[in-house]
Amino acid sequence: MTDTRGAQPQPQYESQPYQPPQAYPTPVGGPQGRPRTAGAGTQAGVRRPRTGARTTPRTRKARLRVAKADPWSVMKVSFLLSIALGVCTIVAAAVLWMVMDAMGVFSTVGGTISEATGSSDGSGFDLQSFLSLPRVLLFTSVIAVIDVVLATALATLGAFIYNLSAGFVGGVELTLAEDE
Repeated sequence: MTDTRGAQPQPQYESQPYQPPQAYPTPVGGPQGRPRTAGAGTQAGVRRPRTGARTTPRTRKARLRVAKADPWSVMKVSFLLSIALGVCTIVAAAVLWMVMDAMGVFSTVGGTISEATGSSDGSGFDLQSFLSLPRVLLFTSVIAVIDVVLATALATLGAFIYNLSAGFVGGVELTLAEDE
């Protein structure tokens, strides 16, 4: 393979050390920006760039302490979150029941259970009538209401216990950072 770039000039090595290129030109008065004449001060109002300046953005950090959790606000937030969780539970149960019914799970398992529990004088256990959609949704709704009450009460009790323990140990310390 041949080199088509032509003749490349060879670098000339001199007796002086290598000086890398600088981002800012050297000021007239010298490397420190001061005039070389004796008795003269620095130029006022002229800002010289620092050569060792950081190129990464500065991150501000703050150390904060959670000294108290207001039980009333904890109760309101936990109530709303547990209501949302209850609604999601009811919707998930309804969707799961519909998918299982469309796949024929209830009829297949119901037929097997009916054969296993049936006797010669009567039919066996009817799974499809026992696991009907209204009955499943009623049971899921009762569980969701119990969950709302328990979650709200436990979160509020947890706020009271946190306030008591924070009085002894000072609370939880958090370090928050802000990117610029």
